[in-house]
Amino acid sequence: MRIEFKDIELKDKELITSFTQHSPYRHCDWSFSNLCSWRFLYHTQFAVLGGYLLLRFRADGERFYMMPVGQGNLACVLEELIQDARQAGEPFRMLGIDADSRRELEALLPNRFNFTTDRDYADYLYLRTDLATLQGKKFQPKRNHINKFKRTYPHYTYTPITPDRIPECLALEAEWCRANDCDQHEGTGNERQALTYALQHFDELGLTGGILHAGGRIAAFTFGMPINEDTFGIHVEKADTRIEGAYAMINQEFANHIPQQYTYLNREEDLGIEGLRKAKLSYQPVLLLDKYTASLRETSVEP
Repeated sequence: MRIEFKDIELKDKELITSFTQHSPYRHCDWSFSNLCSWRFLYHTQFAVLGGYLLLRFRADGERFYMMPVGQGNLACVLEELIQDARQAGEPFRMLGIDADSRRELEALLPNRFNFTTDRDYADYLYLRTDLATLQGKKFQPKRNHINKFKRTYPHYTYTPITPDRIPECLALEAEWCRANDCDQHEGTGNERQALTYALQHFDELGLTGGILHAGGRIAAFTFGMPINEDTFGIHVEKADTRIEGAYAMINQEFANHIPQQYTYLNREEDLGIEGLRKAKLSYQPVLLLDKYTASLRETSVEP
């Protein structure tokens, strides 16, 4: 049987989120916005088979899959995915496998996979209440930044991102890119393309965001969307670095405006960037969500 994969499109949001929203997976790769906004780079495709949502994509020219999400005979669906890779003459590998999925794979198909992980791609999970309240001694430095911001800009405002405010966000992104030489670095250039797509299709993607104004101009913006029923993914946070405390302020404001049903906030990976790692750790994550690569041991499979 050949699995009928198709390219992800905006119109597929309801179908795809009907699987992901009820799944146990909390990592950022399952956000529909990320799947759709980054498809230009990863050529992401999906299919539905045997009660499961299937995803495949390309990274560095090689084919990968995600863990099937849904209900049914998972072992059978995995065998179909393995055949899909074989028919293309490619090894079978899955990315973004969390610890629970690893245990499930090892139980269903014992001794058939090798697992590797990379700290640079672990997701940072925080308690929403921690980032909203910043209570306790460990958050004193963050409260200091916010208090200074409020003293300096007592008339600051925080408002939701609406279609009429998107040009402001794009202007700040362009300014941030000029300051950080986005066009000279493939990673930041790709991020800019994904961010621009997301802003231009904000409502269609189901995104929620906020804008901070201070001193008569935009100081920061952020946006994201739910990953599943208890985890909200924060995909982008940009600030004018000349405005001290803008990052801390937009972070807290957004956490206070995210619905209380979400226990966790996923602020994604640090990609091994030293400054980004330091910043993410400073917000005291409750969990570093490791993501494994599962590679099929072809020698263990009977012909």
